[in-house]
Order: sequence, then C-alpha cells, then structure tokens
Amino acid sequence: MSAATVETGKKAPAFTLSNQDGDKVKLSDLAGQWVVLYFYPKDNTPGCTTEACDFTDSLKDFEKLNATVLGVSPDSVESHQKFIDKQNLKITLLSDPDKKVLEKYGAWGTKKMYGKETRGVIRSTFLIDPKGKIAHRWSNVRAKGHVAKVHEKLAELAG
Repeated sequence: MSAATVETGKKAPAFTLSNQDGDKVKLSDLAGQWVVLYFYPKDNTPGCTTEACDFTDSLKDFEKLNATVLGVSPDSVESHQKFIDKQNLKITLLSDPDKKVLEKYGAWGTKKMYGKETRGVIRSTFLIDPKGKIAHRWSNVRAKGHVAKVHEKLAELAG
C-alpha cells in the first residue's frame, strides 16, 4: 500500500500494536475520539525527542479536544519504555518492528538524506477523526514547531 492510498476523507488503515507496557492498542478501540498518529524514526534521537517532548508538553491541550496522541516507530517495547523514562514522556508510544503499519500509512520508504537515498521512516502525522477517517495528514515533517500546527488543525476541525 502506498502513501497515496491514505487520503484525507478515507478510512484510516486499521492496526493493533503493542505500547510501551506491552499492551495491545487497536485503532478501533479509539473510535469516538480524535487520534493524532505520528510516525517517527528512532527513540532518543534529537528530532524525535523534540517531537515527543512537545507532544507531552501539549498533551492536556490535545485531551481537551478529545484527542489521543500515539507515536509509532520501529523501536522495541523496551526501547520505548526507556525513552519514556529518560524523557519523562506522557504520550503512548507504539512499537512497529515489522514496519507493517508504517508501510500501510506510507511512513516507510525511500528518503533522501544529504543527497543519498536510504530506506527508513518518513516522519509523518495523521489526524484521524472520531469516525475513523483521515482528517488531515502531514508528510516529511520537521519536528520543531510541528506539534503546534497539529494542535491548530485539530482545534479548527474539532471546534
């Protein structure tokens, strides 16, 4: 499934992934609320730490708008637990070691870095509405300032 298949207005691809505590999180269990689903490359790296800390700092603002924030990376459950402990994160992190959900959402693929092509996580965020449809998407995200844009869009759509 390519990124083009995850379009605004279409049903968000279903998933079940383990969170940092090893508990299963299913998208269908979150029906009736907004979901901020963001994909990031690696725990404890500068951009990913910025993004995770910004989401944690803004979590109450997202919760006021009936939104759950979920971060997804290929890292292990154990890695997520260490990342949360080290950075004092309050968000839920999901482990996708097989990259199946990353691929479903078009967040895994070829990217250019320093002029070289590599395969990896394409930092992306999806806003999923309470009916399970994609309300908005951001691709090739820059971590700094991104959380404010997501919150602004959520406030506009949920308001």
